[in-house]
Amino acid sequence: MESLLWMVHVIAAAGVIGLVLMQHGKGADMGAAFGSGASGSLFGSSGSANFLSRATAILATVFFVTSMSLTYLSAHRAKPVGLMDVQKPAVQQSAPVLPGDAGKASPQSQAGSKAGEIPK
Repeated sequence: MESLLWMVHVIAAAGVIGLVLMQHGKGADMGAAFGSGASGSLFGSSGSANFLSRATAILATVFFVTSMSLTYLSAHRAKPVGLMDVQKPAVQQSAPVLPGDAGKASPQSQAGSKAGEIPK
């Protein structure tokens, strides 16, 4: 579904660009009045302006709708789980060994020893 929307979106974008470039500016009508040959187009002197502007409006609407649809789909897509997203198991931290504690056993090693046994 998303691939189809992307294809329609790109085609609509290219169509809007092409239709905008084919349209005449406001000053082009004055040049056509003096015989520049622009009035003898494929659609007639006034037909091309109506057809091109309607086609541009339709393609611009399609482009807008596909843009909003793609935005909605990307916002509600299930997030893929990667290596960075996996939670690591909790690591039990040991107490820091201070320089004066060299001969003493750590509290964790004492907890694991049996009663009456001398820690090493």
